[in-house]
Amino acid sequence: MNCVRKEVMIKELPSEERPREKLIQYGAGALSNAELLAILIGTGTREASALMLANRVLAFEGEGISYLTSCQPDELTEIPGIGQAKSCQIIAAIELGKRIATKPRTKKINIKSPDEVADLFLEEMRYLKKEYFKVLLLNTKNEIIMIENISVGSLNSSVVHPREVFCTAIKKSACSMIAVHNHPSGNPTPSQADIDITKRLVEAGELLGIKVLDHLIIGDGTYTSLKEMMLI
Repeated sequence: MNCVRKEVMIKELPSEERPREKLIQYGAGALSNAELLAILIGTGTREASALMLANRVLAFEGEGISYLTSCQPDELTEIPGIGQAKSCQIIAAIELGKRIATKPRTKKINIKSPDEVADLFLEEMRYLKKEYFKVLLLNTKNEIIMIENISVGSLNSSVVHPREVFCTAIKKSACSMIAVHNHPSGNPTPSQADIDITKRLVEAGELLGIKVLDHLIIGDGTYTSLKEMMLI
């Protein structure tokens, strides 16, 4: 008795085995080459799922996925189920990958002093009419990973909670951070509220293993460092 092999469509797979769902749950690194290609292809045909089409692409030449780095769109259209649109999507994604791989990384800014932090924000924040609270996320070399806007307050206050301050820092695996906010009055003298929130952030950072190195208050062409004031 002959067994007839049934091709399984993606929608028939358990949700955790579907390429898109796997990528969302486990990250792109957990997907096979065929699954990544299937996401690029998007939709299958009546006879074949996107995953089946992806396997056809990989099997088209003996080089496998390496073949895609130099093929042309019209070559891929020879594969049943791969039309011009799907072919162009694959080639475009490969080209983007090549460009990313060959583009030099932007040099990260290394923070050594409060003056260097102030230089980044003095002109930007001195004219703001509301309080803006930002954080600089740093790696182990004190290089800036990213700058994030945490909150925008009223004329004389900003609402800041450690939960929002550390959320992205945890996701980005930051080693430390520097808080920065402005005083629309132009006077950078820290208020009691500024001192209190700084202490809360330092305590939260100690629990999370993300050190709060400083908190700068930007005024009109001048600034105050709570670290230099021995308040951290």
